[in-house]
Parts: sequence; structure tokens; C-alpha cells
Amino acid sequence: MLAWRMSEQAGERFQQLVEIMRTLRSEHGCAWDRQQTVQTLRPFVLGETYELLDALDREDYDDLKSELGDFLFEAVFLARICEEEGRFSIADSLQAIADKLIRRHPHVFDAHGKALLTPREVKEQWEDIKKKERGDAGEPEKSLLSGIPRSMPSLLRAFELSTRAATVGFDWVKPGDVLDKIDEEVRELREAVETLGPKSPEAEEELGDLLFAVANLARKLGVEPEAALRVANNKFQLRFDDVERQVTSKGERMRDLTLEQLEAHWQVAKTTTKDANG
Repeated sequence: MLAWRMSEQAGERFQQLVEIMRTLRSEHGCAWDRQQTVQTLRPFVLGETYELLDALDREDYDDLKSELGDFLFEAVFLARICEEEGRFSIADSLQAIADKLIRRHPHVFDAHGKALLTPREVKEQWEDIKKKERGDAGEPEKSLLSGIPRSMPSLLRAFELSTRAATVGFDWVKPGDVLDKIDEEVRELREAVETLGPKSPEAEEELGDLLFAVANLARKLGVEPEAALRVANNKFQLRFDDVERQVTSKGERMRDLTLEQLEAHWQVAKTTTKDANG
């Protein structure tokens, strides 16, 4: 009974959000909201996505609750604009995802579907169903990798490309094999830099190959590379800020110090920020 009531409240509150958006876009609503298009909203959608990811990384569930609301708002905003243009409504989007989830989970919703599939088998089944759907719709045959957006962050796209390829067995057997590949790419990059120059197209290409191999290692380790890099970025900023505080507290300027002096401050920062992180 409690679960039913919570679901009912979710429906009511989602409808309230839809109505708020309708009002904001109305003649008597907000001038800024009325001015927006699907294109002008793009940076806001991207920004809310990263803020949501940040809350997830920090495991801040109060913030996550708020960021999920902001994320949903962007979806309702986009759908409202499309509804005004006679394209589709948010109800159509909800129906589309509900139908898709039921259709692509026959092991759950179809009495004749296979039960107790492994996660790998579920992903393979998902791809097989997608391929059949495109065929039934008369769409031209697409490659296995064609559905991965080119607009994705490159590191995440590398992760997704290799994940998709792995569903048909195109993959290294174990993480150690990828580490060997990374060693190979480092050697090739070093050779390109030393023989052709650090700004050569060949050096750039070899660096890309190295990054792609690293993304594959992340996948084999079960680590999402964008998340891992965000952690590393945050750690670097925390330590660099500490170095800057050390230097300025002595009345000095970072640009006036030698690399060895800065490295000494960095070693201190590694200890102090580690203590601060718990």
C-alpha cells in the first residue's frame, strides 16, 4: 500500500512539474523560458548532467536528490518545446521508454522469455533485439558501433565503443593483455616523439591510441574512465591548491620557484591533503 501511494505521489508531482513548465512557456509566463529553443537548452542539459555526475561521485544524496530534479526539469523543458512545435509530448517520451524497457527485457516481462540471464547475456540480448527492431522498421542495416554518438566525450566514447565490440567477442582475454598493449603504445609514442617530433601528426595519433588502450583497461577493470579521471582531476586540484597556499603563505610567487622547490611543496601537499581526505 505504501509503495502504491509513493508511486501515486510521483505521478502527481511529475504532472505538477509538467504544468509548471507549461505555465512558464505560456504568454503570461517567463520571458526567458519562452525564448529558449532545443538548441539553446543544450549547454544547460550538459551542465545538469555533469552536476548530477558530480553528486554521484561525492555520494552526496541530498545533492543528488536536487540534481535529479534539475535533470528531469531539462527533459520536461525540451519535451514542452517539442509539444508546442507539434512533434511529441513528454507523455510520448514516457510511453516510448516504457515500451522499450518491456520489449527489451523479455526475460522479465515475457512469460516465454529466458529467465536468470547473466549481465553479459542481457546486454547481448538487448543488442539482438535492437537489431531486430531496426529490421522490422525497415531501417537500413547499421553497424554494431553506429549507435554510439560522436558527440560523447571522447574518453567515454572509447569506453562505449570497446564495450560494444566486446559483446561479439572482440576483446582482450584479461586486464594483463591490455597492460601489454599499453606498454606497446607507450613505446610507439616515444618513438614517434623522438624521431618525428612532439608536434607531429604521428605523435598525436599514437597518443590517441594510448588513450584508447587506457579506456579499454578501465573497462576490463570495471572502472568507468570518465569517473576515474574526474577523481584524478579533483585530487590534482586539491593538491595544487595546497601547494599554492604553502607558497603564498611565505610571501612568495609560484613562478619564481624552481621545479625542485615546487616538487617539495607537492610532496607536503600529498601528505596534508591525504590527511584531510580522511
